[in-house]
Amino acid sequence: MPQPQTQRPNTSAQQDNIIELHQVSKTFETPSGSFVALDNISLAITRREYIAIIGKSGSGKSTLLNMITGIDRSTTGQITVDGVGLNALDETKLAMWRGKHVGVVFQFFQLLPTLTIAENTMLPMDFCATYPTNQRRGRALDLLDQVGIADQADKFPATLSGGQQQRAAIARALANDPPILVADEPTGNLDSHTASAVYELFSNLSQAGKTLIIVTHEREAANFVERVISLSDGRIEGVSS
Repeated sequence: MPQPQTQRPNTSAQQDNIIELHQVSKTFETPSGSFVALDNISLAITRREYIAIIGKSGSGKSTLLNMITGIDRSTTGQITVDGVGLNALDETKLAMWRGKHVGVVFQFFQLLPTLTIAENTMLPMDFCATYPTNQRRGRALDLLDQVGIADQADKFPATLSGGQQQRAAIARALANDPPILVADEPTGNLDSHTASAVYELFSNLSQAGKTLIIVTHEREAANFVERVISLSDGRIEGVSS
């Protein structure tokens, strides 16, 4: 059966697509045999688009996110992100590319507990040397102010609420000013009020020029995004705007 059309109607040239996946599949070898996590996915995402990839556990949504970010490699197919063919990059170049071009927000925050919030926010800048050393703290403080927790800059993660930690994780993801921000179940550990605030923050970032991709099992995300891509058994089963 042919895949649903996943590109939003657009008369612009193809260069408006910041992410393109062409017939991408991912197969994992397990003790019980081969498992197809993604099955011939073709997808295009335009610049500054705010989308949600939704599906049940095991639908392939996190695997798809790992393809887009270069965290994992596809078994077959081609992936192009911001003009770069990820299939052609070795691991070292891929890590450096990801550090500058993609900000990742995780469900469990992944903040280093022995570093302050400001120091956590500075880490991507330290890794990629994107800003002079004497400018990194100032930029971190500006980002923390942007997400509304500048007053928590010199505290350790354990002293912050879940919502504050997620905001810190978003600030860290923005550290190198990447064009793309992806979030894997970013509200899974948050109450509904805090989750709505995080989605609104993502919306503001999209309006400011970022491309936002949210991976979630929560259908409430559809209330905040421009487009929803539904996955089931590793295939795209529907697209809605």
